[in-house]
Amino acid sequence: MKSPTLKDYLLLSTLSLIWASAFFNIKIATYSYGPITIAFLRILFGAIPVILLCMYQRIKIEAFSKDWKWFAAIGFINLVIPFFLIAYGVQKVQSNLAAILMSSTPISATILAHIYTDKEKINFYKIVGILLGSTFYVIGGILTLKISHKKNENVTASILIWGTIIILPISIIFEQPWNFTPRLDSTLSLIYLGIFPTGIAWLLRFMILKNNGVVFQSQVAFLIPIFGVILGYIFLQEIITSKVMLSLIAVVLGIYFVKKST
Repeated sequence: MKSPTLKDYLLLSTLSLIWASAFFNIKIATYSYGPITIAFLRILFGAIPVILLCMYQRIKIEAFSKDWKWFAAIGFINLVIPFFLIAYGVQKVQSNLAAILMSSTPISATILAHIYTDKEKINFYKIVGILLGSTFYVIGGILTLKISHKKNENVTASILIWGTIIILPISIIFEQPWNFTPRLDSTLSLIYLGIFPTGIAWLLRFMILKNNGVVFQSQVAFLIPIFGVILGYIFLQEIITSKVMLSLIAVVLGIYFVKKST
């Protein structure tokens, strides 16, 4: 892998900001939609612009080629499972806490969950959902390297197509999305989640993984909780308490020392 340049760090920062913006939008989406439907529509809305981009650039989409198993596996592990688990967890948790938990290690996350339990009225399963979601992102990143020789747009479109195919019947069976009464803000947040933190972010993520590797890309963990706390305050007026600040500092320092020792 090549040494990171200023452009690489700018792309990494942009990816972090886009991903951090997902948390407060997921929170808004939960006002009207269930977690499975949020995951489904997020993947669907993310797939549409990427497929159109491939068509415009005349890039062949290989979703159903001999490598379809890789695309399906990554779509399931890196999209379907984490998108559902994170949406499930964010229902009862402030978006800034979700951003912090997503970037923390399991040990520090357990401590943070214990601190917040009395005030935030969250439970073990909500915390586990968010933590598992972050774990599947890492696994998916490693699997993505298996097909890193393919074009960025092709891989992103193929993964999104398979993610949509997999989660559509699950959404129909368990949530019957046609029964929801959606609010405008929830629907707009879902569309944003699809286009930016899913479609565009995945294009950026694959580019960074291909050029700089998993370790460099994982440094988004430093920036996501910071952006997440700031955006939660700006858009949802979530209070930045001393506990939030201490948790944020602890997570960032923890990630720094863990990476420094490796």
